[in-house]
Amino acid sequence: MPPRPVKRTRSGQYDIRLSPEERTLLRGLGPLMRQVLTDDTDPARNRLFPVAYPDDDDRQTEYRLLASGELLDSHLAALATLEETVDAERLDADAVYAWMRALNEVRLVLGTRLEISEEGDERPSAGDDPQAQAFAIYDYLTWLQGEIIETLSR
Repeated sequence: MPPRPVKRTRSGQYDIRLSPEERTLLRGLGPLMRQVLTDDTDPARNRLFPVAYPDDDDRQTEYRLLASGELLDSHLAALATLEETVDAERLDADAVYAWMRALNEVRLVLGTRLEISEEGDERPSAGDDPQAQAFAIYDYLTWLQGEIIETLSR
């Protein structure tokens, strides 16, 4: 069995065991996500800024005015931490939590673009669909996020 990608050390730090290819993939997420986060017209952005008051336009507008800046800052901070630490072999807990948040945000956007639902839609095989690679990335990010959550919960 291969070593876990994230392992807590005795000192409370976290060893990050990822291949160069995995780190390259994660490094490439930053610019793509930053584009989604800053483009108000991107429909996938809505997944990261949920509607708090679906039946009350006035309250929703007020909520967006009050919360969207803080939420955007939080998304960008998690993404920046991932970008700044993607090559690190050891992280502190705050950085690992930021990775978890950033991976979740990428998964939400990618899942929206791929129209992934809770019903467990059928995934295309590599030769069947040009989106097969995007599904593979989604599955990898889901796995890595799960590993981080499991490690943090121990």
